This record gives sequence, structure tokens and C-alpha cells, in this order.
Amino acid sequence: MFGSAAFAAAGAPRAQAQPASLSGSASSSAGQTLANVTVQLRDVVTGQLAGTTTSTATGAFSFGGLQAGTYTVEVVSATGQIVGTSAAISVTAGATVTGVAVSATAAVVAAGAAAGAAVAGGTAAAGGISTAVIVTTVAAAAGVAGAVAVATNGNASPSK
Repeated sequence: MFGSAAFAAAGAPRAQAQPASLSGSASSSAGQTLANVTVQLRDVVTGQLAGTTTSTATGAFSFGGLQAGTYTVEVVSATGQIVGTSAAISVTAGATVTGVAVSATAAVVAAGAAAGAAVAGGTAAAGGISTAVIVTTVAAAAGVAGAVAVATNGNASPSK
């Protein structure tokens, strides 16, 4: 009897945590709406993507069916580079989180296709600009007052 009670307890369905949702808007650092850009949600603990969507004409985005956790929202350029990120957002089971703001440099997002062509051609300037945006945006989200990002053209050597 004891063995069957243990089996019944182990096989009993557990209450599922209610899924959460998160929504907000994407804009440039100058406050302009970022319409039709790729927005992705990343789990801070695992580093894995929890979802990807495209912002609306008004820059709005939303993610549903989320598990409790800590996430960041990322704006992605046409070349697939992360050009903006939000601060860490804690989401509890069943919560509806609204008003999440994420910003990126509009010039980097808009010039994504041109930057992709430049990066594909081996020019480091476009990659350096994106890297600087990512470093400073992540630093700001982490509460760092200042950050220095240095871009090189890849030709630097100690002998030059």
C-alpha cells in the first residue's frame, strides 16, 4: 500500500504556473518610434532566447506565454546585431508586465542593411559602431555611469 501511495503522489499532476506576458515599445535614443524592427526576449539566467517578434508601426511589441524569470528585451538590426537592450525585467507567474521601454540608435537600425554590406565586405567601422552602442546600452542598463568602447580597423599591431 505504501508503494502505491508513493506512485500515486509521483504521478499526480502538479499545478502549472500561470503564464505571464510582457509588452512595451521600441524607440530610438532620440525618442523616435522604431517601427517594424526585430525585437527579441532573452532569459537573463540561461542566456537563451524566449521569443522573437517584430514591432508594430507604433513601435509596440509583446510577448506572451512566459514562464516566471528575469528577461531583457533586445532590438536587433537588419544584420542581426543587438543594437539596444532594456534593463533586466523580473516577471512573476501570471503577471502582465507593461510599459517596458527599449531604445537603440536609430541610425544603426535604419542603416542595418548598409552596415551588413560593409561588415560582409570586411570593413570594421560599421561593426565598431554597433559594438559601441551595445556596450554603452548594456552599461547604462546595468547602472554604470560611463563606458568606453574602442573600435579598431583590425590592422592595428604592436609594431605599427
